[in-house]
Amino acid sequence: MAAADLTMSKPTAFPISPPPEAAFERVRADSRPEILLICDHATNAVPSELGDLGLSAEDRERHIAYDIGVRGVVLALSDLLDAPAVLSTFSRLVIDPNRGETDPTILMRLYDRSIIPGNAQADAAERERRLETYHRPYHNAVSGAIDGAMEAGARPLLVSVHSFTPQLRGREIRPWHAGVLWDQDEATARALLHLLNAEGDLCVGDNEPYRGSLEGDTMWRHGNSRNLPHALIEIRHDLIREEDQQWAWANRLAPMLEKLLEAAASPKRGRD
Repeated sequence: MAAADLTMSKPTAFPISPPPEAAFERVRADSRPEILLICDHATNAVPSELGDLGLSAEDRERHIAYDIGVRGVVLALSDLLDAPAVLSTFSRLVIDPNRGETDPTILMRLYDRSIIPGNAQADAAERERRLETYHRPYHNAVSGAIDGAMEAGARPLLVSVHSFTPQLRGREIRPWHAGVLWDQDEATARALLHLLNAEGDLCVGDNEPYRGSLEGDTMWRHGNSRNLPHALIEIRHDLIREEDQQWAWANRLAPMLEKLLEAAASPKRGRD
């Protein structure tokens, strides 16, 4: 498929998301098979069966509940690139889709100095129920999207988008505007880091503010394990709180992702 038109644009509204009882949201499922956008922490929604997890309104709006601003960035990128996307529809505090099933932090009881009362008494049975109800259906949707792309003859580039807080409580201020997390796919990460640094006005973290080598996380499960090109982009959330900021970052990132796709396709063109 030809590259999408990356003219600066902004539609009137994002698509309406499904109710939080659904584990995932798929956007543009039948579009370009050579790329898949992934958004693990798209929302702070808590399914009605769990109430509000005992959280204050303030904590529900903090980074501990979701990655602030990323849903808007991913939907804007999907629009600009005509790219499929899979997004979670439940808070990371329900169960964290960016953790392996055996990771002890998959169901958090304390996060950045905030207690999560609704998780305090969650036992093994409740953990398994949330895995079966939310975590596994979400990852099955990601796997299904990849399977569909590969059946169409593509080897999709996986791009996961996250955001991070400028400062954890009691910790130093983080200097980065954005970062690229990676583990085994250094080539894709280096190419993306080069493009971000070439912007000239960004402080870019290389495996910052976190390292990308977390066994069982989304990129490990769908990228490393399937030997697919992949990268995780982190954006500081104060830079994407508002819709205009989300579109500005999407318009900044979309040409970079097109360049990654062009580079991936060039050897095939050379053999034609």
